[in-house]
Amino acid sequence: MPSQQLSEDTTDESLTGRSRPGGRFKSICSGYIARIKHWTGIDRAIAFTVLARCWSALAGVVTVLLIAHFLTPSEQGYYYTFFSLVALQVVFELGFTFVIIQMAAHERAPLSLTAEGLLIGGERAHSRLASVLQTSVRWYTVVAMLMLATVLPAGLHFFAAHGQPGMAEGWRAPWFALVVASAITFQLDPVCAFLEGCGYVSNIAHMRFLQALVGSVLAWTAMLTHHGLFSPAMLILGNAVVQIGYLSQRPLRRLLTGLLRRDVAGNVVSWRHEIWPFQWRIAVTWLSSYFTVQLINPVLFLFRGPVAAGRMGMSLSIANSIGTVGLAWMSTKAAPFGSLIARGETSALDSLFSRTLLQSIALLSTACAGFFVCLSIGGRFLPHLAARVLPSWAFALLLVTTLLNHVFFSEALYLRAHKREPLLVQAVVVAVLMGISTCISARFWGASGITVGYFLFAGVLSVAWGTHTFVAKRREWYREPKPHDALYPPAVSPTPENPPAN
Repeated sequence: MPSQQLSEDTTDESLTGRSRPGGRFKSICSGYIARIKHWTGIDRAIAFTVLARCWSALAGVVTVLLIAHFLTPSEQGYYYTFFSLVALQVVFELGFTFVIIQMAAHERAPLSLTAEGLLIGGERAHSRLASVLQTSVRWYTVVAMLMLATVLPAGLHFFAAHGQPGMAEGWRAPWFALVVASAITFQLDPVCAFLEGCGYVSNIAHMRFLQALVGSVLAWTAMLTHHGLFSPAMLILGNAVVQIGYLSQRPLRRLLTGLLRRDVAGNVVSWRHEIWPFQWRIAVTWLSSYFTVQLINPVLFLFRGPVAAGRMGMSLSIANSIGTVGLAWMSTKAAPFGSLIARGETSALDSLFSRTLLQSIALLSTACAGFFVCLSIGGRFLPHLAARVLPSWAFALLLVTTLLNHVFFSEALYLRAHKREPLLVQAVVVAVLMGISTCISARFWGASGITVGYFLFAGVLSVAWGTHTFVAKRREWYREPKPHDALYPPAVSPTPENPPAN
């Protein structure tokens, strides 16, 4: 039985245009589609990711309208601060999700994976891949319980001490539901990250699209039934339901069950020597990113009240939604980057990175400019909605910062695909400067001052420092030819002497 690699859907061109009527027309259409895919870089993974993020952006517009209609300005502040505080899970995750993707991509490289969920290849490589999954599941099971026991009371204390007096106890049940739903998805995330590293990039992208659809519908239902503060919890709960359904598919169950039950004695991936040196740097970087962005809403809530936090939260949410659409081009390349590095294919890696970066920058710039024009025009006709976000000049700074962040994220993803984190010092410095700027600005200048600091430190400084590091490390790592990774033998087709591993 020949091995079947996971790949993009292909069609037999020999059947197009000759064996069926209208084949010439189909051939012409296929040619145009191929050109569009070439120039835009869209593949199946990107298509689903873009659909998910476009839907999220569109759903975000609907959500903004529902928030403006069903929530008071104070409740809007609680809504966005909920998301900022629950993002404290980054403290417990310690950047392990990204590490799992890269570890799985590197360990999966010498193996073949069939559409039925069978792994084909060397025994050592198979066991090491199983070790990555087993370690990930153990880590997240313990940490999910820790997160639930820590974030829940921390949020209860924060809102009780600094909340709006008129809100009474209306925020307690929504906060409890949100933290519980987040703990569930937190425990499922490492499995999805592992599958993405194994090559299920387009499948995971499809799942994310379904999550966006289901989560939005549930969140809107909460709004329409006058339970608006439950919307964040319903959004996260929708994600969990779709994840559980996706992981229940037979090929994935077969793959995951076989790896979880596998005895990996003697071929364990060393946490201390292979994972932790990379993970702790990623963890510090992830924590720094929290204090760079997610600290903004709670600080504004503390110094300026829920109304100011709501305006800033909605503005950041819109800008980030636009940014995530552009990131679809690059984020779907995390696992392919790792596999190319593991195989020593440097030229292919650089070509893929450069092409993807140019395509994503062009599309993101167009999206930012188009949205700003729509916002400027819409503000004249819907002033009550314009009052829920930042002034035009501040919103423009957020969009420019989003574009700069995209460049930095792309360079960082390339570097981290090597299972290294050379941006640690930069992340800490930017986080400290941003934290100081946020606290001072919130006290004296409000959201506008925070926006300027965000642009200078999280935007200009990050991309300048990041680009310098990217160029320097690229030269350092590839100054001399790197030897081919001979840790594993090449994958072979199954035979009676070498049956498929499961």
